[in-house]
Amino acid sequence: MEDSKIRIGITQGDINGVGYEVILKTFSDPTMLELCTPIIYGSPKVAAYHRKALDIQTNFSIVNTASEAGYNRLSVVNCTDDEVKVEFSKPDPEAGKAALGALERAIEEYREGLIDVIVTAPINKHTIHSEEFSFPGHTEYIEERLGNGDKSLMILMKNDFRVALVTTHIPVREIATTITKELIQEKLMIFHHCLKQDFGIGAPRIAVLSLNPHAGDGGLLGMEEQEIIIPAMKEMEEKGILCYGPYAADGFMGSGNYTHFDGILAMYHDQGLAPFKALAMDDGVNYTAGLPVVRTSPAHGTAYDIAGQGVASEDSFRQAIYVAIDVFRNRQREKVARANPLRKQYYEKRDDSDKLKLDTVDED
Repeated sequence: MEDSKIRIGITQGDINGVGYEVILKTFSDPTMLELCTPIIYGSPKVAAYHRKALDIQTNFSIVNTASEAGYNRLSVVNCTDDEVKVEFSKPDPEAGKAALGALERAIEEYREGLIDVIVTAPINKHTIHSEEFSFPGHTEYIEERLGNGDKSLMILMKNDFRVALVTTHIPVREIATTITKELIQEKLMIFHHCLKQDFGIGAPRIAVLSLNPHAGDGGLLGMEEQEIIIPAMKEMEEKGILCYGPYAADGFMGSGNYTHFDGILAMYHDQGLAPFKALAMDDGVNYTAGLPVVRTSPAHGTAYDIAGQGVASEDSFRQAIYVAIDVFRNRQREKVARANPLRKQYYEKRDDSDKLKLDTVDED
């Protein structure tokens, strides 16, 4: 039914990057409109500029709010100053302000129940930074605004290849002191729950990467494995979480070992994302797990180097739409299952009359 279509709030991101290009290319395919009702939070003027400059034949409607979005149409909610100018490939504080305005409006309408999920186009973290946005990135901002106290987990994924991070956007010099047994356990718990709830995996297998080269080489190259990572994993195993390792990060991906697991927990940003993007960047997806809101984004950034040239691939953004739809549906199914648990079997009841009377069965 049309009214059951998932309403996807899409933030415009940095207007000088490839955000509008990949959005408009994605919805130039009419079959995408059969899957969802997409609403862009941004600027009809900017969208039209990108459409003309890049010669993309995608129509859209202008609406005041997501509640006005029509079926089988791409809609745009205007939440950007009409005077803002598009200058491809240029970092601009005004573009950052426009990106933040779109994100704030999407969050506001999500809270009002007007959209079901959020898909974010790439931002420039430097130009969006302000008194209102003092966060390292989308993940931390959305956790603060929509987490309700829950902690997030950043996952980069392509199909069954999922890489999650213990630490995200922090300087390298702070990684070792930030990683604690409690933090690893927190991330393992979120990852385990996400793999079960959001991706429908009954008994997920999680590989844990080491922090130090050669997994610390028995303490010769660092003690974090012996003192922090392994104890954290042992306690999680006792709680029923299937986690393995820690594996030396250098050979884990290249050997193909990652294909044997439902998820991989890396200790820091580049440890997990450098190999992931080498293997799966073209259609990889950034998924923010652990929060009440379903939020995805493409795995790439603003791509200033190719902005305005019409050569950006929409594959990653399209996959971000697919993942948002799938996760939202999986959560709905689980919610229904929890609300209507299977009726207890007769042999669990206390009333003996409900039990099988095996001793009364006639025998030949």
